[in-house]
Amino acid sequence: MKELHERQERLEFNKLQKRLRRLVGTAIVDYNMIEDGDKVMVCLSGGKDSYTMLDILLSLQKTAPISFEIVAVNMDQKQPGFPEHVLPEYLTALGVPFHVIEKDTYSIVKEIIPEGKTTCGLCSRLRRGTLYSFADEIGATKIALGHHRDDIIETLFLNMFYGGKLKAMPPKLLADNKRNILIRPLAYCSEADIIEFAEAKGFPIIPCNLCGSQENLQRQVIKDMLHAWERQYPGRTETLFSAIKNVTPSQLADTSLFNFTDLRADKTAAVEDEAESCATVETFTPRADVVQFLDASDIL
Repeated sequence: MKELHERQERLEFNKLQKRLRRLVGTAIVDYNMIEDGDKVMVCLSGGKDSYTMLDILLSLQKTAPISFEIVAVNMDQKQPGFPEHVLPEYLTALGVPFHVIEKDTYSIVKEIIPEGKTTCGLCSRLRRGTLYSFADEIGATKIALGHHRDDIIETLFLNMFYGGKLKAMPPKLLADNKRNILIRPLAYCSEADIIEFAEAKGFPIIPCNLCGSQENLQRQVIKDMLHAWERQYPGRTETLFSAIKNVTPSQLADTSLFNFTDLRADKTAAVEDEAESCATVETFTPRADVVQFLDASDIL
């Protein structure tokens, strides 16, 4: 009975790992995230997402039809109690080239942000600037971040509800400084799968004591809302992400994206009956370009 249970667990883990590899490989191909000769700087925070990203990228590196370099980078922000030995020991055991950047952004954030206010905004800006500069120093051509599908959807609603903007996190982005390309290889992966994968792999998770424990984050409010929707309407999260990939500017109201001013009726156009179109569910068929990037066994 025990052997049967263990065999079932291995089978489920293999299915999960293949699914994550397929989704990461598909995202990489869809957005041309990694090219031959790239040096990818994988930003490792010590959380479940960045550990999963590094693990999947390392496995894809072995089978991809292109050659690319991976270097892990962690930023030690001098948070009290931060276990400085965990990541170096883990990465050394893996044999992955890595760097640890020491910069006391914790003190800066605590000095500027009043007690009880959210610190994520300032913290991320300080961290981002440091990482961009370091990418230049080591000659990295891409900066890989561990944001997943749920992060992207949450950001969409955060911007709509609190910022009045219809934008999210793109899977690939040219940084504001125009010198760095950011990629999010986990863009198609669900947080639930990442949590399960991280637990199965036993990654040495390092909690964020600066912002991760804050209860008044607007993002947490959005996350709770989306989880409630998903429980009531399973599959809604996936539909929301599909919407981000299928934008019709003429059906929105941004005059910079669509020329509403010069719209004119064409009385010579053929008259056609307008019928509501029904969405069809397509069976997944592995794409040839993704199959080339992945091991064939990973999509079976």
